Amino acid sequence: MHNHRHSLECILPEHMLEQIATKGSNAQKQMAMDNISVVYQLRAERAMRASLADLFAPTMPRAADGGKERIVYDVKRGTSLPGTAVRREGDPASADAAVNEAYDGSGVTYDLYKEVYGRNSINNNAMRLDSSVHYRTGYDNAFWDGKQMVYGDGDENLPAEDRLFNRFTIAIDIIGHELTHGVTQFEAKLVYSQQPGALNEHMSDVFGSLVKQYQSRQTAAEADWIIGAGLFTPNVNGVGIRTMKAPGSAYDDPVLGKDPQPAHMKEYVSTPSDNGGVHINSGIPNHAFYRAAMEIGGYAWEKAGMIWYVTLRDKLGENSNFQQCADFTHQTAGELFGSGSLEQQAVKNGWAGVGIAIGGETPEPKGCLEATLRFLGAA
Repeated sequence: MHNHRHSLECILPEHMLEQIATKGSNAQKQMAMDNISVVYQLRAERAMRASLADLFAPTMPRAADGGKERIVYDVKRGTSLPGTAVRREGDPASADAAVNEAYDGSGVTYDLYKEVYGRNSINNNAMRLDSSVHYRTGYDNAFWDGKQMVYGDGDENLPAEDRLFNRFTIAIDIIGHELTHGVTQFEAKLVYSQQPGALNEHMSDVFGSLVKQYQSRQTAAEADWIIGAGLFTPNVNGVGIRTMKAPGSAYDDPVLGKDPQPAHMKEYVSTPSDNGGVHINSGIPNHAFYRAAMEIGGYAWEKAGMIWYVTLRDKLGENSNFQQCADFTHQTAGELFGSGSLEQQAVKNGWAGVGIAIGGETPEPKGCLEATLRFLGAA
């Protein structure tokens, strides 16, 4: 039985790999099938480790001085983690771009959580940030394994015309996204299935995007709100793997298919695949956050991000659904900025824009069958 509590939280959804395995060139199909099998293998290993962790609490690596400490390891295209340490906190830049991207990206993520939200690293207890690059050959993914970050190099081993993905350290929001799975692991512990799983993915997209905006000092209006910009090679017709601004429009490609994300509850997709659509239906709360952040204006990490962070830290539970997230963010906005404040009204409007009314009944996804059949037809 699949253990949703200890699922492997990868940036690239299985439905995308399944599309490639169906519609790609022979080389792309083989690569996708290899990557799908790796997901299942890693998932089984994580579930086994997690069951042992229930008996023996895992020790998280801790920063020596209680502050920011990063170590980047090189797995050298092997599978044994973490690999060889190649850059430690304070070391000069490496000649290896992936090493520097993992180092810098984890640093900016640490800084956002520390400087804006007062959080001391992923577990709020000075956890050291370990990252492993060059995992396997032709590994099209990045994931948080419960203790550290792991990044593949994409399709570097394929002929140029077959390459779909660049290295997975290339987009800082992917790094922020995956590290936020760690924050969720220590806070709300959202079960990785159905709506709680979609909220898990949503929180990672929110803070992944905010890490990118924070690094570039972009306002909500200046940001692109794309997750994974730069990850696709020029062979792909798409801008990124998801868009919070316009879910469903990130890509439309002969090999990858069309972005299946809905932006409204009436388009909610009920599917047994993707742990019940965790990477698909996250488009709905993603778009709610985007709308709220745009209405509040300014830097999205300051107010909208604070509302979502406090909600994740203090209010959401393992089985929270979209309606509860809407109600909690609205409540939190009132507590932080005042009842009836612009910020609270923006949160209310953001959720209304995706078909969820504050204090309402959990909406039954309307048009569910039609949207599901459309998704299955695309798959």
